[in-house]
Amino acid sequence: MARNKYPEVTVERILDVAQRLFLKKGYDNTTIQDIVDELDGLSKGAVYHHFKSKEEIMDAVGDRMFTLNNPFEAVKKRSDLNGLQKLQEAIRINQSDDARTDMTVQAIPLTRNPRLLVEMIESNRRILTPYYRELLEEGNKDGSIHTEYAREIAELMPLLTSLWLLPSVFPANKEEMKHKFHFIGDMLEKMGVPLMDESIYALVEAFFEKMPDGK
Repeated sequence: MARNKYPEVTVERILDVAQRLFLKKGYDNTTIQDIVDELDGLSKGAVYHHFKSKEEIMDAVGDRMFTLNNPFEAVKKRSDLNGLQKLQEAIRINQSDDARTDMTVQAIPLTRNPRLLVEMIESNRRILTPYYRELLEEGNKDGSIHTEYAREIAELMPLLTSLWLLPSVFPANKEEMKHKFHFIGDMLEKMGVPLMDESIYALVEAFFEKMPDGK
């Protein structure tokens, strides 16, 4: 059997089709066969060669969407913003990306899979924590942030926002999730990081409204 000389091209094709179908039909209503049918001759076996399951495809789609529109990279070199403002703008950029927030909501049930949940936590620790720490330390230097806990907050933020706020891990309805987010804002402010403002609260609450109660 001839080997695929460009496996990365095949992976990108699979993710392109999967992302489009997930956003159009929804994750639950999209099957592996639906993805195969849109791949112009690529077999189901070829898809499974690169991804063991539909869950893995969704996980890879989410990672790619973050990489292609990384809100931290978008603000890192902006000279018109201080460290605190860069953190706030990164959150606004992330929450204003409708396609990504829609995909995030669809991906919530996947976190009931222990392996994918562990991979998500590890990925957030490896990728998000350094971004948070860099901007927190920048804020300390420019005076927009006053905290002795830059490292600890950088480690805690990905856990709070992507684990503690997950209703599949800590069951909560919309109002309870909103209350949790306000708790995070109050906690950060007491630690010298006044990160949340009304625009951020509005964006995050709109995100929570997309979630069905009890999800």
